[in-house]
Parts: sequence; structure tokens; C-alpha cells
Amino acid sequence: MDFIKNAFTDKKTEVVVFSSTAIALYGYDQGMMSLINTNKDYLSTMGIGEEDPLVGIIVSVYYLGCAVGAVLASYLGDIRGRKPSIFACLTVTALGNLLMFIAGLGFESGAMTLMFLGRIIMGLGVGGIDAVIPVYSSELNEEGGRGKALAQEFQSNIFGLNMAFAINLGVTHGLGKANQWAWRIPIIAMQVYPLLLLSFIYRLPESPRWFIFHDRDEDAHAALVDIVGEDTANEKLDELKKAHEEESSHAIGYSDMIYPSGKQFHETMVTVMGQVNQALTGYGAVSVYGPQIFQLLGFDVDTSEYLTQANYISYFFLMTFAWLLIEQVGRRFLMVTGAFGISVCFAILTVLGGLATNCESLGIPNLAVSIPGSIVLFVATGLFGIGWLAQVWLIPTEIYPSTSRAQGSAISVIIWGLANFAVTLLTPIGFNNLNYWLFLIFAATNLFAGLWTWAYSPETGGRSFEENQTFFSDSKEQNTWLVSRVNDGEFRHLPRGKKGDGVEGERQPLLAADGA
Repeated sequence: MDFIKNAFTDKKTEVVVFSSTAIALYGYDQGMMSLINTNKDYLSTMGIGEEDPLVGIIVSVYYLGCAVGAVLASYLGDIRGRKPSIFACLTVTALGNLLMFIAGLGFESGAMTLMFLGRIIMGLGVGGIDAVIPVYSSELNEEGGRGKALAQEFQSNIFGLNMAFAINLGVTHGLGKANQWAWRIPIIAMQVYPLLLLSFIYRLPESPRWFIFHDRDEDAHAALVDIVGEDTANEKLDELKKAHEEESSHAIGYSDMIYPSGKQFHETMVTVMGQVNQALTGYGAVSVYGPQIFQLLGFDVDTSEYLTQANYISYFFLMTFAWLLIEQVGRRFLMVTGAFGISVCFAILTVLGGLATNCESLGIPNLAVSIPGSIVLFVATGLFGIGWLAQVWLIPTEIYPSTSRAQGSAISVIIWGLANFAVTLLTPIGFNNLNYWLFLIFAATNLFAGLWTWAYSPETGGRSFEENQTFFSDSKEQNTWLVSRVNDGEFRHLPRGKKGDGVEGERQPLLAADGA
């Protein structure tokens, strides 16, 4: 009851609830398209077959919209503020979703065009949300608690995934795969997220860091009074102004990030490869094409759909370990062990998928293969949630100064969009042509992701922006990007014996209770 009460009275809780709900919106789309792709009326309305490459293209163009939306939203967030940018993104998301819902409703001509348009426009909004929300959230949390806070928020991403698939599953089995409302209802149900968030956003504070960046000290003070109270607002303001003065010398633009000669190119490559490697884990495909994977393991269509829901529920609860562990063992450890673990799981699934395909000729009971295969897939999904879901969104907020954090997050979302565009476009083609051998490809890509992360991605947890910058400056002086060779491998793990409490500037919490 206290949490519900605080959701309407305490700014800390309000920001967490808002950010979590916004990230759940991103998860909802992934679960939404899973069963829509196999709905007979949907395919007929779009004029495509179940194995038509256009099925994957309709899904994947959304990610192109996300890439563009990230750039636009980060620019708007820097110029007009985090809140106006989030408001615009939510409005665009609602519009795109509405266009998807009405595609082919009462008319046949242009249904696919309208669906494509709706997917792209919704992508613009969700991509913008993915770029701005982590920045907004991180600017209101201390360094020592950012990982836990963002991991908790991304657990709500999986809640959105579960909600979408549950609605899909209910209406599909209730109305049948030939009923148009079995695919339209899950789409329009998504409107609850942007509409709810739009009605709530006015209660939230603007980021005091953004006000300070724009020399609006009085507004920053007012926001801090709203967040931490009158007694400590002045002290917090002085700390943030000091941090801003220190960071001003680190202000950068996109040219400093994307060109090899740029002073922040190394940081950008860590950000880019984090998103590329997350896509290479294959879990963008697993989220969208879950039922097809269980069918490859030998289950019938209905059982596969129920097992997909069970896998998503397990995914949600296992994600709890992410926020319990991320500040204890670090981002890097979870990413490396997660990738290697998923690689082993996909290698096992390759063998089990081959056995499932040839069960009859080998004289093996189907369930003797499909049950162990399901358990392995459940484990792999949990490993992805614990090791990879939140970390790649968190790291850019820890290695870029607040003056350039939005651009860094935008680059992260752009790469995420392009990488997932490729994966979701190619996965149905892979299923249709490679069958269970697709698992072996994911085993190899996860192995690469783990090795690259182990070699080149530093541990950013438990450190301030300035402390993380020493890794990049020293790597340049020492002429190596290998984490094990920079400062004798200091950034292979969390700083020993160091706490995130009681420090100033960027490490100081804005949303902590008084006296923290």
C-alpha cells in the first residue's frame, strides 16, 4: 500500500514508475507481433503468405523508425528538455499504433502501405523513448544505484512483453486465427501505455542537470525543491553546478563520436559494439518469433504458443537477478558470462533441434527431445535478461558527460535499431531455409559477443564519469583498447572496497531521501 501511495506523492517513486511504464511500452511491441505474424486474416489483409519475406520486413521496419526517432528525440531533449521530448515521443507512438490498427479496416486498398507507415511512425516514437528515458532516469539516480534502477525498469520491459503476448494468446484462442479482431485488439490495447504516460508526465520534474546545462539555475533550484525538498536543494544545486563546470571541458558533438580521430570515438565503439553484440545474442528474434522456435523443437502450434508465454513469465522473474547482481558483480561480468552461457545453450539447441527434426527416423520419443530443449531455451532466455537486457543501455550513460549523454544514448538506439532490423528481417528467412541450424549461428554470434566484451568493454559500474574517463584517456596513452592491458587490468572488475555513497557531483543521488 505504501508503494501505491508513494506513486502519487513521492517524486522518486513517480519517476521510477513512469520510466518503468515507458520501457514496458518498448517490450509490448516485441510480444505484440509474435502471433499477429501467423494470423490468417492479418496475412490475407496484407496480401502476403506466412513464409513471405514481407512478414519479416513489416516487423523490421519498425527498428529503422527507432533509429531515426532516437536522433530526433535526443536533439529535442537537448534543446527543449527531457520532458518535452518524451511527450512528443509518446504522441508519435500513439499515432503510429492507431495507423496500424486501422490498416485494412473496412477497406482493402493500401492496407500494407498503412501498416508499413504505422510501424515506422511508431518506431520513431518508441526509438525516441528508448533514447531519452535512460538519460532522464540516469540523471536522477546516483552512479552507485543506476545499474539497479535501470535493471528494475527493464524488468518492466519484460512485463510489457508478457502483457502483449498474453492478450495475443487470449484473443487468438478465443476468436480464432482467421478473425481480424484477434490481431487488431492486441495492437489497439497498446494505446493504454502512451495515453497513461501522457496523462501522468505533467507531475514529473524536469532534469535539474538539463536546467543547469542551459544556465537556468532558478529552474534547476525549483526542480530540486520538488525532488529533494527545500532543506537540501541549495546544497544539491551547488554540487550539480560544480559537476557541470568540470564536465564542460568534456562537451562533445557527433563528429567527436563517430570519426576515428574524434576524442570520444573509443567510447562510441564500446557503445556501438554493446548494441551489436546484444543483437547477436539473437534475443530480438526469440522475442518476436518465440512460437516458431518451440515448433522447431517438436511441439505443435498450440503448445508452442503456451510455452512461449511460460518462457516470457520465467524471463520476467529471472530478471530479478539482474538488479540484484548488477551492482554486486558489475555489468561486464554479467555480460561475458551471459554471452558464453547463451552460446552453450544454443549449441545444445542445435543438437536437440536436429534430433527433434529426425525423431521418427531415429526412433526417439518426441518429448524426450522437446522437453530438454524447452528447459535449455528457458535458461538461455533468463541468461539474456540477467546479462544483456539493461547493461547496453546503461553503459552510455556512464561513459559520456551529461552534456553529451543524449547523443551517446541516441547512437546506442540507432545501432540497436539497425542491428535488430537486420536480425528480425533475416530470422524468418533463416527459419525457412536453415531450420535448426540457425541455432548454431546464434551459438557462434554469442561466442563472439562474449569474447569481444571480455577483451574490450571496461567495467563502468561503481565509478563516476571522471573515473571512467581515465580508462579511455589511459588506453590512448598506452596505445591499446584491451581492458586487461590498460592500468594493469584495473577496469576488468568493479573498484575494490569502494561504495557509491557519500560522493559528490555525478555520483550524488538526486532522488535519495533526505540525509542519505
